[in-house]
Amino acid sequence: MSIFKKKRGQKLSTRLSRFSRKASLVSERHIKENFFSRLSHVGDVRLFVLEWGLLVFALLMLALTQVFWYSESFSTSAYTSGGTYTEATLGKINSLNPLFASTETEKTLSRLLFSSLTAPDSSGATGNALAESVSSDASGKTWTVKLRENLKWSDGEPLTNEDIIFTVNLIKNSAVTSGYSSNLSGVSVSEDNNKNLIFSLKSSYADFASALGFPILPKHILESVEPGRLLESNFSTNPVGSGPFSFNATQNIGTDGEAVVYLTNNENYYKGRPNVNSFVVHAYVSTNDIKTALKSGTITATAELLPTDSEEVSSKTIYEKQTTINSGAYLFLNTRSAVLSNKDLRKAIQKGINVDELRSLVGDEPELKYPILKKQIELAEWPALPEHNLDEAKEMVKNADGVGKSLNLATVSTGYFPVLVEDLKAQLEELGFKVNVTVYEPGQDFIVNIIAPRSYDLLLYEVELGAEPDILAYYHSSQATQSGLNLSNYNNALVDDLILATRETVDPELQNAKYLSFLKHWIEDVPSIGLYQVNMSYYFDKTAKTFSEDNTLVSPVDRFSDIKYWSVEKTTKNRTP
Repeated sequence: MSIFKKKRGQKLSTRLSRFSRKASLVSERHIKENFFSRLSHVGDVRLFVLEWGLLVFALLMLALTQVFWYSESFSTSAYTSGGTYTEATLGKINSLNPLFASTETEKTLSRLLFSSLTAPDSSGATGNALAESVSSDASGKTWTVKLRENLKWSDGEPLTNEDIIFTVNLIKNSAVTSGYSSNLSGVSVSEDNNKNLIFSLKSSYADFASALGFPILPKHILESVEPGRLLESNFSTNPVGSGPFSFNATQNIGTDGEAVVYLTNNENYYKGRPNVNSFVVHAYVSTNDIKTALKSGTITATAELLPTDSEEVSSKTIYEKQTTINSGAYLFLNTRSAVLSNKDLRKAIQKGINVDELRSLVGDEPELKYPILKKQIELAEWPALPEHNLDEAKEMVKNADGVGKSLNLATVSTGYFPVLVEDLKAQLEELGFKVNVTVYEPGQDFIVNIIAPRSYDLLLYEVELGAEPDILAYYHSSQATQSGLNLSNYNNALVDDLILATRETVDPELQNAKYLSFLKHWIEDVPSIGLYQVNMSYYFDKTAKTFSEDNTLVSPVDRFSDIKYWSVEKTTKNRTP
């Protein structure tokens, strides 16, 4: 049986082998006859072959495109949380205590680390911040503020009414030299039985809500520090705040003042944790260093360069947003100085200075003639300013015995000021004065040693004009003190009354009439000369999401009003069909 099966298997194997050889011969003959033998005819049909090849290629590309389009139509690139945003600022860091912020670096850190009761909103109007509500009685002398619930400091401690009361009293203390003191002059604060804050004013102030934009400090950390030693305390280098970010560390670079401050997002921030995980503020000592860092991609953005720097730094990867802010550059005339206490000499400078020539040096900055922005009040007709007349001005200087008198002209080394001050010096010398120019580094030393004692005859300087036209800080005699901002030492009893009257008046038409009267006195007495309104240019990497271009900024740091939504990281998300 086994022998039979074996023979049968051999026959089957032999049969399959024969069939395989036969099939191979047939296939070989078929290929020769139908392929190789016809290769010589390809040239005759090459156009037909090419057309079919292109058709197949086109169909393949169409299929791939359809797959790609289908994928893209149901996905999108969106900003997400995470990453580090690095912003370059200009100016040294003398203190991280916001009450003493004077350089742009310190002001930036102040807004990132601390919160206030009120702050400008995206429209530029005064909105609520830590305060849930702000209201006044009919007289405008008593204001009630209710805090939001469950407010916390970045260290987790509760932020309460006691912190607000502590901060107000600290700012008002004569041992603390802070620019916020002018807004709280004659103001007291207490807590009522309903746990509301009650601000009591000596006189009515219709826009007092805007004066509540001072940074709040933690009582539980600073109550044991003497006010006179506040600047020297450990808090100035290791602060605790309630802003969108918390302090992490400071790294000093070299000996010239360059430093890097590292911040982390604050999970206790009242608006909610910001999208970016960390925020780095790199304080440079020169704009050239900032330009280099921006072009190399070392930083994400900066607000420290001028509009005229656009051609040098803007590129396919670096964009510029330009926003006009409520700040103005003025020439302040010290009405108590030995020379400029003479009103006739001030009027001579007013007529002799060619303001148009100065404005031509600052690019496209908007014209600013008055101490109030035209958008802040509505006047049927603004009062006329004296026209420039050099010959008449020279004669006025001569008649007032001003020829050869020395004037000390001070300014800071930021923006257009170093260029403007040289042109201004030349114009004043042409009027007959001798002029000594000093350009200072901005900072607390400049505030304490130059601004506070008014150690100048003329000051070329930029000031914030606010959301509302509050002129008390710069032109009321009560602010002609070391802690006040009356940079001209201006003192006019009639003007004092007008300023207080405008603050107390609720009727817009009556208020505008009082502003008009003030402007006429301002032109006649010449405490300052308006030069230009400030444009802020913000240069940033195009991959980053920054503040909305629809936002109205009152001051440069108001760019951070929507910082919760800033981003530097992107992700791909599927969309619902």
